[in-house]
Amino acid sequence: MQGAFSVPEDMQRTYIAAEDRYSLFYRELSQALRQNGVNLVDTPADATATLAITTDNTGQRVLSVSARNVPTEFEVFYSVGYRVNNSEQRLLAPQDLTLTRDYTYDETLVLGKSNEEQLLREAIVDDLVRIVLKQLGSL
Repeated sequence: MQGAFSVPEDMQRTYIAAEDRYSLFYRELSQALRQNGVNLVDTPADATATLAITTDNTGQRVLSVSARNVPTEFEVFYSVGYRVNNSEQRLLAPQDLTLTRDYTYDETLVLGKSNEEQLLREAIVDDLVRIVLKQLGSL
């Protein structure tokens, strides 16, 4: 994601406030921000802006089942919510994004389908990070 956006002056030193610092979204967003020249700091006091991740959820839902009541199609989703403030004002109003991908399920290919689900989740996170960077670049 190098070069995806130019760092707004207000975000030169950014603190990311998040409940889960080990989520896939948090890790990918942090890495993308660093690659684009944002200095991520450890405390809000050291920051020129705070990016608060308010929602970071992922999961899957059954979309269809066979005549034997066995799931045949799933939807993988990832939802994030975030906002950006500096010490004086809100730079970016609260945003909520949810992206989904669906895949077919075959009970004879359980290991391959589990891997497919993880790859879809990673692709969704890449898309989410790209969208967030685009929004941050417009500040």
